[in-house]
Amino acid sequence: MAKKSKSNMKLLGIVLLVVGAGLAFWGYQMSGSVGSKITRAISGSDTNKVIFAYIGGAAGFAGGLFLLIKK
Repeated sequence: MAKKSKSNMKLLGIVLLVVGAGLAFWGYQMSGSVGSKITRAISGSDTNKVIFAYIGGAAGFAGGLFLLIKK
């Protein structure tokens, strides 16, 4: 039973890594959009969607990495 749980955690770690990297890439793509550039020019910061995508991507990637290297 412990072996199955360990392999499930590794699989979850891989999924979180992929989702985290995807969210970060999606945030990067959104930051280059026309709407985001206009918002950045006016306010000086990125839109909330971009920031949330970066934060979610970093959290997912870090969580997945933790699950993969955890013994």
